[in-house]
Amino acid sequence: MKLRLKRKDQIGFTFFLAFVISTSLIWFFEERFNQEIWLSDTTERYKMLDDILENKFLMDKTKQEVILLLGEPDADSNSEDNFLIYRLGKPPSFFESEPQYLLVTFENEKVVKLSKAID
Repeated sequence: MKLRLKRKDQIGFTFFLAFVISTSLIWFFEERFNQEIWLSDTTERYKMLDDILENKFLMDKTKQEVILLLGEPDADSNSEDNFLIYRLGKPPSFFESEPQYLLVTFENEKVVKLSKAID
């Protein structure tokens, strides 16, 4: 017994298959946060930004806990500042790309916001 799909079903199946493959490839090549790489190769940090922002594992951590995970912040900030800034490097681009930064914002000594900033 041969299975024959109608033309519309074939097109729908093709789009579904393309979606599954592209989603899998994006997930496979996305860089997960790795503390060792974060601390040793500051130019490659931009690859881990999506994982940091999506998983929010820094939320509700204290400034000391964030510094233990991410190291000392790159930008000058004193103990009264309610934020830490980490350089992420420049992602590859066809045009001149701006340096990116991870901005960690604190309120009541806990992380309340994580965001990407561009110079």
